[in-house]
Amino acid sequence: MWAKLLIFLGSAGVTGAFFINLCATIFQCGCTFLWAGADRSCNIHMAGVKHCPWCAKDPTLALVMMVVSQLAISFWPMTCSWVVRLAAALAAFPVAGAVAALVYGLQSGYWK
Repeated sequence: MWAKLLIFLGSAGVTGAFFINLCATIFQCGCTFLWAGADRSCNIHMAGVKHCPWCAKDPTLALVMMVVSQLAISFWPMTCSWVVRLAAALAAFPVAGAVAALVYGLQSGYWK
């Protein structure tokens, strides 16, 4: 039980720390590390350009989707080593994030 909790907390911590970097990677919007300016250079601060869907709208749903997938992987009743479970929980961050970004991007028309 403790190992699963630590796996979840660790993977969710990575997601929280690097969520904005995934935003920058997918949307090429100008965001950077939380501790280096976050959305200060994001295109949401520029007039006349398409605005990053995560920064222009509330990214909470995307973040929740990533963390809930990590929660499910961390506590899913399956037999595997903690290393495999941790790797899967960490991998859920970019995978679930890409799915959320696809939904946000298509819904907002960002890639048209």
